[in-house]
Amino acid sequence: MLAVPNQLLGMPFRGSDAVACGLLTARQLRGSSWRRLFPDVYVHRGLTVTHALRATAAGALLLPGDVVTGVSAAVLWGVPLAQADDHVEVARWPGSNPVWVPGLRVRRAELDERTVVWHRGVHATTPEATAVRVAGALSGDDAVAAVDQLVQAGADLPEVRWLACAATGAGCRRAREVVALADGRAESPQESRLRLIIGGSRLPDPVAQYQVRAAGRFVARVDFAWPEQRLALEYDGLWHSEPGQFARDRERLNRLTAAGWRVLFVTAADLRSPERLVARVAVALSVVR
Repeated sequence: MLAVPNQLLGMPFRGSDAVACGLLTARQLRGSSWRRLFPDVYVHRGLTVTHALRATAAGALLLPGDVVTGVSAAVLWGVPLAQADDHVEVARWPGSNPVWVPGLRVRRAELDERTVVWHRGVHATTPEATAVRVAGALSGDDAVAAVDQLVQAGADLPEVRWLACAATGAGCRRAREVVALADGRAESPQESRLRLIIGGSRLPDPVAQYQVRAAGRFVARVDFAWPEQRLALEYDGLWHSEPGQFARDRERLNRLTAAGWRVLFVTAADLRSPERLVARVAVALSVVR
């Protein structure tokens, strides 16, 4: 049975380097203990392969002078915009030779050095530059939701908007439109989509992430609120699967009800029928209490 070298257990490595150092033979490298991520880049089979792992392998081992960008950079900043096996997006500096590597999407780009940082062992675009890139590359509500998530992960929204205004090239106009719609307060992509549905309707604007208080004491924070009507709108707020969460959600709902608030809950199915959802909210807003 192959004794696995400790140096190769927790991270990707170049197979040729492992063979040259005597850690493995070429025959052992072809065995079932190892999984190939890219040409000459391997990991131990016990390591879970994620997009973040593949992005760090690409940026550290294959193209160490280049920059992880777009959805791949978003994943490195904690925003899951790519699946494990999606192509890793890498930008090369102008003047670099073109390369083609299976599993990578490589482009040459005029990057501002101020928007490139060392992060998780690779060069990556900052959260703000990453937000502009995905805003111009993704479509529709997905793009707005992605920017909101990156702001939640630490991107500065005013800087995102400044970078979008300064951007040139393909996708820059769409990026400006998208970041203008982002507000960075949504805590999930579904909340972003719900906010866009409400904003695109004739409903009065709600207050996002509103803190409900009664008798000077904090009751709950709700996704969206119309305080004058004491109406809250929550995305799927009751149905969380974590142990004990159901009971906590029930207690929270009871506190809101006791404070004189009504709560409408929105599901994924509701988001697929926006006109019906808007009509339901309109009826609730029209009820005089």
